Amino acid sequence: MHTLAQLKAGELSQIRRLQIAENLTEFPDEIFDLADTLEILDLSNNQLDCLPDDFGRLHRLQILFLSNNQFTQVPKVIADCANLNTIGFKANRISSVPESAFPPGTRWLILTDNQIEKLPDSIGELRRLQKLMLAGNRLTELPASLAKCTDLQLMRISANQLSGLPDWLIQMPKLAWLAFAGNPFSRYPGLENAGMHRVSLSDIQLHEQLGEGASGVIHRAEWINQPASLQDSQEQIAVKLFKGQVTSDGYSFDELQATLTAGNHPNLVQMTAHISESDQLGLVMGLIPSTFYNLGLPPSLATCTRDTFVDGFQLTLAEITKIAISIADTLIHLHDKGLCHGDLYAHNILVDPDATVLLGDFGAASNFLSLSGEQRDALQIFEVRAYGHLLDDLLSLCRDKTSHLELFEQLSALKNSCTHVNIKESLTFSEIKGQLRTVISDRQEVSIEDNSNGPKS
Repeated sequence: MHTLAQLKAGELSQIRRLQIAENLTEFPDEIFDLADTLEILDLSNNQLDCLPDDFGRLHRLQILFLSNNQFTQVPKVIADCANLNTIGFKANRISSVPESAFPPGTRWLILTDNQIEKLPDSIGELRRLQKLMLAGNRLTELPASLAKCTDLQLMRISANQLSGLPDWLIQMPKLAWLAFAGNPFSRYPGLENAGMHRVSLSDIQLHEQLGEGASGVIHRAEWINQPASLQDSQEQIAVKLFKGQVTSDGYSFDELQATLTAGNHPNLVQMTAHISESDQLGLVMGLIPSTFYNLGLPPSLATCTRDTFVDGFQLTLAEITKIAISIADTLIHLHDKGLCHGDLYAHNILVDPDATVLLGDFGAASNFLSLSGEQRDALQIFEVRAYGHLLDDLLSLCRDKTSHLELFEQLSALKNSCTHVNIKESLTFSEIKGQLRTVISDRQEVSIEDNSNGPKS
């Protein structure tokens, strides 16, 4: 974080990245002194409502974050920055998006948590667009011109006023991660039908914080007043308390409902009860053993839609195959429940040294039961694409490829089949699971079931 005083004193010359949060109400002119080097500008968490007309002078700017400000309209001047590719206006008061407001090289566009009712047709000219974040607005339709954005891979349209998914959307050739919960066509019934114990926060004692994400905070916990039907269980518990606000994926209520709908599966975190009070939503779950860790890290600004990994982290083909078949089986379970996960990434997967898998984070999960058969099939194909990208990432971490080259090539061929752009030629998860089981039976010498050495880092 930098200060306005540093900027005005000329202490920040030649920097590539500038971040200031000091309740600014005006754009500091001194930023233009950095025009020959500045590539990343983050003025989030200020009080800005406009940008100067000559903003395009920042000719090297690639990334712009203006979240949590007071903009009511996307300023058209950002389109004058020819190298700008990542743009964030999360949590402003934007109701208007003018035509041609974004530079043609835009790859990642964040308009989450605003008041947008309509997008301009010109958005279809963003042919490099890969990631589009629109959750928490007032959209009643999506412009058909978006169909021309054929590089689009991740899309968040949850928590809007959409009456359905447009037909062009299910034909998108690279779309892999889609979230659409919290719209009139996809809303869940009430939690009274959740089929799981409802408890009060007063029934539980919270202990230390274990983690925090965009949608909530997780604590280690213990029962004060345990439901009678659970009193034979000695299971340790954790509690996720939802924050309540709109996240980049959508509403907390939809994440809670999706998690409950998913139910229990060997590769899902065991859910015990839910908290649904007027001022607090939460989940009571089994405490995950400390031996589990995140398989990957979230995408970076450079990778955009693809995960990153700890330097030096590697997996064996046996571990990759075990993870792959566990995830395929879990997706079959979720789809049988009428859910698409929407965020199938390594960073949402926990593994232990035996390559045992726990798939988590239902923030982007959506209920597809109200959709047509064709749209249901397309959504499941999107998830197959995401699965293919996951498998591609895992294979890139393989440390024993040369020892089992034929198996590596079989998994690579499966990955290619999953990421095929032709919907009619896509695999189903049942077919994927069948192919993996065939690989296991044909390749016992790789010891698929014996992962005693665990993933290596």
